[in-house]
Amino acid sequence: MTLRGPMLWGGSVIVLLLLIGLWQLGSNAGVIPQAFFPGPDRTFETLSDQFWSEEFWLAFSETIRRMFFGFVLASVLGVALGAALGSSPTLREYLEPTLELIRPLPASAVIPVFVLMLGLNERMVLAVIAFGSIWPALLGTVHGFKTVEPRLYEVSRILRLSRLEMIWKIALPNSLPDIFSGLRLALTVSLILAVVTEMLSGAEGLGHNIILAARSFRSADLFAGIVVLGAIGYVTNAVLERVERHVLRWRNS
Repeated sequence: MTLRGPMLWGGSVIVLLLLIGLWQLGSNAGVIPQAFFPGPDRTFETLSDQFWSEEFWLAFSETIRRMFFGFVLASVLGVALGAALGSSPTLREYLEPTLELIRPLPASAVIPVFVLMLGLNERMVLAVIAFGSIWPALLGTVHGFKTVEPRLYEVSRILRLSRLEMIWKIALPNSLPDIFSGLRLALTVSLILAVVTEMLSGAEGLGHNIILAARSFRSADLFAGIVVLGAIGYVTNAVLERVERHVLRWRNS
């Protein structure tokens, strides 16, 4: 049993190396010209050069900052509104139809609306990220609160807990697995929208660098940017997963 974790980790590394090898073979085969499809050798060489560039780290920090603040704003609003909706059938009856009407709207499609309302600035970027990221957090919280065991609410009434105490001590702890599932998805969406808004608005960031590389046919820079975005998504998801395991450690015990 103790070897299972290292074996799985080793297996995932092998799969990753195989995919990189296939990528290199596909590039060397020349089915697609290397000017448009560079191999991992050129991509990682370009990436190592960028690591010494102040411009790269500035763009990196700007994307991370937008992703983080948009995610935090979406998480706070989504969990708060989700808790209110999930614990109040009456409120759900009034607000759910409107939310279901707004929810399917693609965040990229409402960017012109936010530009008209807020202007082409940093507030618009954060508003778009928060708008697109709020739904996983909101829906996860609503589902978590709706599926709390009804007998726990009966216990809270027997103990004469206030509504706030009932939410904090009973509903919220039981909803945390669903909330964290929504937050992990919201984190991914926030990274995607941070890159999209940078591409469309021209704001400094990795998304802006990638679109400039595509327009000037610098394919190695483009693929290097994609690799960095994949690494950001993997690391941030791993951090949130570690936080989830720590917060929910009582489930395993």
